[in-house]
Amino acid sequence: MSTARTPTIRDVAARAGVSKSLVSLVLRGDPGVSEARRTAVSRAIDELGYRTNRVAQALGTRRSNAVGVLLNDLRNPWFVDLLTGLTATLETVGLSTVLVDSATTRRVGGSPVDKLLQQQVDGIVVVGTTEDDEELRRAATLVPIVLAGTYEPAGLGSDVVVNDDVDGATAATEHCIELGHTSVTHLRGPGHVGELREQGYRGAMSRAGLTPVVVPGGMSEESGYAAARRALAATDRPTAVVAYNDLAAIGALSAAHDLDLRVPEDVSIVGYDNTYLATIRHLSLTSVDNGTMAIGLQAARWLSERIDGGVRTGRVHRVPASLVVRRTTSAPPRS
Repeated sequence: MSTARTPTIRDVAARAGVSKSLVSLVLRGDPGVSEARRTAVSRAIDELGYRTNRVAQALGTRRSNAVGVLLNDLRNPWFVDLLTGLTATLETVGLSTVLVDSATTRRVGGSPVDKLLQQQVDGIVVVGTTEDDEELRRAATLVPIVLAGTYEPAGLGSDVVVNDDVDGATAATEHCIELGHTSVTHLRGPGHVGELREQGYRGAMSRAGLTPVVVPGGMSEESGYAAARRALAATDRPTAVVAYNDLAAIGALSAAHDLDLRVPEDVSIVGYDNTYLATIRHLSLTSVDNGTMAIGLQAARWLSERIDGGVRTGRVHRVPASLVVRRTTSAPPRS
C-alpha cells in the first residue's frame, strides 16, 4: 500500500519554475517579490496542497509559530475588519493567531498579556486602545510587539501602524461645513487616537471661523448614545455630529430617533472606520474609511519581520483616510 509523499518547498519551486529561496520569501510575505512570481508560487502551493510543517519549524527554531492578538473588545466590528488583513497575511508566512479579548479577561480577574505569554507566542499585535500598558511594557522585553490602530503604549520601540486620524477627522468635519453646517459637535473618543481626531475636528472648525464643541463620547454605542442625547437635547443643539467611530455614531442615530429628530433633515451624523455597519442599507452611515484591512496587512508584515530578528528601531506607517458619503448627511435645516 503506497502513501502519497508530502510536497516540499523543492516541489513548489519546481512547479512554479522559481528557486527554493524565492518560495521562502513568498511564504514570509517579503514585499520585494514581484506580483507575477508571487502568483506563480501561490498557484503551485494550491495545486500541490503544500502546507508548512509548523511542528518541525518550532522544533528547529524554538518558536511556537503563533502570534498573540490583543483586542480591547470583540464587539467592535472595526476589529473584525482589521483581523481579516492581519490573519490572512500571517497565515501565508506560517504563523497562526491566538486571540485574547482584553476587556473580557480583565473582567474575570485575569491578565490578558500574561494569558498570551503563557501560550509562548512569538510576538504580539495590539489592536486598538487598551488598558494593559504596564503589562505590555514588560512583555516588550520578551517578544516583539506591533501596535495596530493605536499609538499606545508609547515607549516600547515597537512598530506602529495607524490611520491618518487627523486627516480623517478633518475630512469628516469639512464635509459638514461644506454642506452649510455652522454648529458641528464632536463626540470625542479615548486615547491618543481620540486626541488626534479631535485635533482634526478643531482644525477644520477653526479654519472655518466656527466654535468647536467637544463632548466626551467614548467608543461604544452606549456611550455614543449618552453623549449625543445630551448634545441633541440642548436648546442650542448642533445640526451635525462627528462621532469618534461608527459605534458611537450609531448611538447618536438612536439618540436622534428617541428625540424625534430626523436624520439627516434635522441633524447630520458622521461616523468613523467605515465598518460593515455603515454599509447596512437601513443605516447608510456617512463614515471615514480608515483603510482597516491595510492596517492589518502592514502590521502582520512588520511583526513577521521583527520575529525574524531583522528590525531594531520602531517604525510608523500611516494609512490614508477617505470619506464615504452616504445618507446620514445633508444640508442643515432652514431657520
